[in-house]
Amino acid sequence: MRAPGRWARAEWGLLYVTVREPLLKRRLRAVPMTAGAVCLTAVLQYVQNQSWGYRFVQDVGAVRVEDPLWLALLRTPLSLYVPALDLPVWGALAQVLCVFGIAEICLGWWRTLAIAYAATLAGTLYARVGIACGPHVPFGLPGSDARVVDTGPSAAVVGLAVFVAWRYGAQVTAAAVTLAIVVEVLLKENLAGKEHLAALLGVGVLCLAAAGRHRRRPAPCQWRPGRRTGRGSGLPPIQS
Repeated sequence: MRAPGRWARAEWGLLYVTVREPLLKRRLRAVPMTAGAVCLTAVLQYVQNQSWGYRFVQDVGAVRVEDPLWLALLRTPLSLYVPALDLPVWGALAQVLCVFGIAEICLGWWRTLAIAYAATLAGTLYARVGIACGPHVPFGLPGSDARVVDTGPSAAVVGLAVFVAWRYGAQVTAAAVTLAIVVEVLLKENLAGKEHLAALLGVGVLCLAAAGRHRRRPAPCQWRPGRRTGRGSGLPPIQS
């Protein structure tokens, strides 16, 4: 049991320490954006299952390739919080609560939203390119997918999970999530799986950009009375 324990501490230790203290001290007050996102998802799920609310939710948060691009871009931010009708809503709520919550503590609420939106937008734009290329091109899509309603937080969740895992040194976790998405695409060649892969590629670009910016930034020096001057710990700061 010592070897698995050492591996777990090496893989998730920094992430665990970062998340544990804010949650113990502030609980849900540590993740106000995530709490709001969970409530918004639950409300939209309730509304879209009502006869009077289905059309409203579709008009403000349902994205399809057949829609004009400007309209899809307007609907994309809210589409993150509209659960897919063919999937259990508790899955979407659990994804938002866990992954968005961890990301909010580790990255801050605005970075979390930015990465979530970037991952979702990458999937949305890929769908248009894939359908334009056609099903006979690798990673192309059939024209019938243009009418598929594209909603839900799954692409954002995948992107956030990989970014946070990469940022906090959980490389095996990031690789495992990526491998799971690749297997999903190989086993089920549907729009959702390929959009998840596009979301990973988009987040991968963000990771490369963040790594390049970090390398160009000079290492901070810290001085404290009674201690020698030297480099900081190098650990990611807590940003809530």
